[in-house]
Amino acid sequence: MKNLHGLSGGWSHGASAGSSRLVNRHEVCIINALPLTEQEELTFKEVASGVQQYFVGDEGLDKDLSSELTDKATVILGNLQVSQVKRCKRIAWMQTASAGVNNYEVDGVLPETAMITSASGAYGQEVSEHMFAMMWALMKRLPNYRDQQRENIWQDRGPVATVRGAKVLIVGTGDIGSHFAQLVKAVGGNTIGIRRDVRKAAPGIDTMFGFKDLDKLLPQVDVVALVVPSSPDTYHILNRKRLSLIRSHAIIINAGRGDAVDCQALAEYLAAGSIGAAGLDVTEPEPLPKDHQLWNEPQCLITPHIAGGYHLPQARTQAINIALDNVQRYLSGLPLRNRMR
Repeated sequence: MKNLHGLSGGWSHGASAGSSRLVNRHEVCIINALPLTEQEELTFKEVASGVQQYFVGDEGLDKDLSSELTDKATVILGNLQVSQVKRCKRIAWMQTASAGVNNYEVDGVLPETAMITSASGAYGQEVSEHMFAMMWALMKRLPNYRDQQRENIWQDRGPVATVRGAKVLIVGTGDIGSHFAQLVKAVGGNTIGIRRDVRKAAPGIDTMFGFKDLDKLLPQVDVVALVVPSSPDTYHILNRKRLSLIRSHAIIINAGRGDAVDCQALAEYLAAGSIGAAGLDVTEPEPLPKDHQLWNEPQCLITPHIAGGYHLPQARTQAINIALDNVQRYLSGLPLRNRMR
């Protein structure tokens, strides 16, 4: 484990509740668990000169940190295990490397006064392209042809669909949903968005509705794409009743949280031909039990929650840049980006 004891120090302003407050750099101790290159690590050292900063990298995600470190840490950069975060009683701010922060918002994980910021904005391109690829693969029956290939079968599977002219409903129009909408628009699709604040526009969305309009919209669309966080309001937002409203040729794409869809009900509707197809990067539970019906459902394409993360190099770079910018803001008294709490 490497550490930095800066040569210069003093007082600066730290962002708190959107306003400035004085922070003594000598009292700041950062656990940096981001996956950094040597050059990126040097950049963090330069930005946080005068601050104790411990670079734990992947080690911090898989192994216990020393009590000496967790006792004095005041800032966490990266997604440490929840059990390790709980041991850091002095944390004033946590910057995740993920767009979601649900695990760290649970009572008792962080001090009540601690700020949480996310890497929202880093994964829009990565996840939306995965969703788009899933949607188009299902429209063209590519998973079915792959299944046939394994069986040495040469057979026409019949008509296919197109995005051009399709009505695509996007539930959750933040960074990822908006990126997906723009991809759909680029090839001639029509986009309908659902979000809590209908007055707030989103790039790529033709028309915006509230969650109360979901039941009315489901029978009208060709694709339902879900990019919502896990919350009481979004749990089984596609439940058995709503799945029954979806058209028999329609495609469901879920790349937000697995519990947004009742997977057992979805399996039954797919098997009955009541829904056209589904592309799932997330499921409930994760992974699905080995005997779950969806594994063998020919109209279901499953990937193991890999649409995000650092599979696309640009996403890792963007997540690190967001964290670096927030370190500068925190030590300079500016409001933090992506403040979740």
